[in-house]
Amino acid sequence: MAGFPIDDFSLDKAIELNNRHAAELSHQTPDQFRRLIGLACYARWSVGRSGFLIALDERAPYANPNFAWFKQRYPAFVYIDRVVVEAPHRGRGVARALYEDLFAETRRSGRSRIVCEVNAEPPNPASDAFHARLGFSVVGTAHLVDRQKTVRYFCKALD
Repeated sequence: MAGFPIDDFSLDKAIELNNRHAAELSHQTPDQFRRLIGLACYARWSVGRSGFLIALDERAPYANPNFAWFKQRYPAFVYIDRVVVEAPHRGRGVARALYEDLFAETRRSGRSRIVCEVNAEPPNPASDAFHARLGFSVVGTAHLVDRQKTVRYFCKALD
């Protein structure tokens, strides 16, 4: 198991970390973030609370164009909505540990597909490389006019 659940005691810290990276993740009000956590099948901090990952499965009533893209194509999946690691802790395996924990939880749930999107414009080469190392493959792209970005959709089939 990774670290700790994102709960009422750590919610403010999670929102603050999220919103420092709003360009990549999207800004969240406290109410929006609470709703997101309520929809999540996985919402955990890393050990040491230096990063977190939030994911939803295909059953979530989530109004998000990226989630909808996957829902139209796959009957069962776990969608990584956001992952963020404090800058001083990047490159130390924090995100990898969260992903590995999510992979294990997803296998236990009977699902075999993890999906996510990564910004293509503005580019995020570090995230592209990270996902490639973990075995994700590009399965599509979309231009999100209202968000002024282009994304690449990634998928990883679990063994």
